[in-house]
Amino acid sequence: MDSLATSKISSPGREHKLVAPENVKSEAEKKEKENMAFRTFLKGHADERILDQQFAELHEALFANYECDRCRNCCKLYHGAIPQEEIEKDAACLGISQERFMDQYLQKELTEERYLTKRKPCDFLEPNGSCKLGGHKPKSCADYPYTNKILTSKPSKPLSAFSAVNSTKRARKQGHTKKRIK
Repeated sequence: MDSLATSKISSPGREHKLVAPENVKSEAEKKEKENMAFRTFLKGHADERILDQQFAELHEALFANYECDRCRNCCKLYHGAIPQEEIEKDAACLGISQERFMDQYLQKELTEERYLTKRKPCDFLEPNGSCKLGGHKPKSCADYPYTNKILTSKPSKPLSAFSAVNSTKRARKQGHTKKRIK
């Protein structure tokens, strides 16, 4: 079996390989120049509407049977992001006060109306791969990697999935966790 693939997924006319979770980072680094050239090409040549549709179809094919608990690279590599409006229910889920929840787990993100977990891996990642917040996992975590979403950086400015992919490298260089979503 190919050492990179954990399984093969098919969609109409295509077959996709999933990279084993432990190899994701190294494989991405190997393809960094190729990916940047491709993103640059798309930026100048792609119809965002068509590309969004293709991203949505690919996302559905790749993630239809994906078990998030098997990988958790997003939880290991990024800070969790929790909007202000979710803090009360998350604190209640853990049976602690909002003040204790914020003091123990969160730091304010300066540019957004949300908080980030203080540590990486995410403070809520359990050793077995589950989320300590269970069914109260933040929406930004549940929706990751956003490849099937039209994102907004501000309520009035929609961005395509293409824009989200194009911004990933820039966000990582700046130390941000994920594409900023409201």
